[in-house]
Formats: sequence, structure tokens, C-alpha cells
Amino acid sequence: MSGTPFDTLAAARNLEAAGVERSQAEAIAKAIRDGQGDLATKADIAALRWIVGIQSAISLATFAAVLFLAAKLL
Repeated sequence: MSGTPFDTLAAARNLEAAGVERSQAEAIAKAIRDGQGDLATKADIAALRWIVGIQSAISLATFAAVLFLAAKLL
């Protein structure tokens, strides 16, 4: 993960300060940290948008070429 690491100690302390028992606060913070491995970063989303944009342009160009050739054959 290339983003800012999740501070489990700070999260557990914040939860504990809000009235959550220490063992539960630690378990919640650990669960959040463990679940972050599959999250997309801003860079991941930017790359995906770039790929989708290129693929859309290729699809549009292919469609235009097919229409052009179909018009020539008719």
C-alpha cells in the first residue's frame, strides 16, 4: 500500500477515549488495518481512468472504422 499507513495505536487510543474497552478498541483498529490491503489508492484510480479513457478511444476508433468500411461496401 503506497498511501499513509494506518496508525493502529492512535486509532485504538481514540476508540478507548470514546468509551470502547481496550481489547475491543485494539481489535477494531487491527481489523481496519488488516482490511486496508485491498483498498485502491488515488494513483490506482488515476491509472484506471487513464486505461479506461484509452480503451474508450480505441473502441470508438474501431467502431468508426467499421462504419466507414460498411458504408463503402454498401
